[in-house]
Amino acid sequence: MFKHILVPVDGSPTSMLAVSKAADLAKAFGSQVTALYVIDPYPFTGVGADFAYGQSQYLSAATAEANSALDAVKVTMQAAGVSVDTVLGEGHAVHEGIVRALENTGADLIVMGSHGRRGLERLMLGSVTQRVLGVAHVPVLVVRN
Repeated sequence: MFKHILVPVDGSPTSMLAVSKAADLAKAFGSQVTALYVIDPYPFTGVGADFAYGQSQYLSAATAEANSALDAVKVTMQAAGVSVDTVLGEGHAVHEGIVRALENTGADLIVMGSHGRRGLERLMLGSVTQRVLGVAHVPVLVVRN
């Protein structure tokens, strides 16, 4: 049914629940799986050249965090007997990086976690999942914590 599953992760327990669900689906359908972590490569745009050193530290820390999350995905998928490709994506908005990866991989399903924020917290922090739901042209399975 689904040939290629895209699993965006952020290292949170909720995203790891989505990884487990994606592993189950991949086993059931014989699907290819791509795990994605999106970082914003230029979070300090517009704050001046004095922050170049901070930019370098940020990129190093963000890349290390991303690699750690993607390594955890590999371990979970391997334990489930599913092979996975991992991608470190970039985007000023995470949902844009997810959509770009969707187009690049040709995935036909997105499995992602949602933290289930409501009210003011959701308004202030936004929802990557909600944004993906609004622009994705493939089914999106949302896994809640």
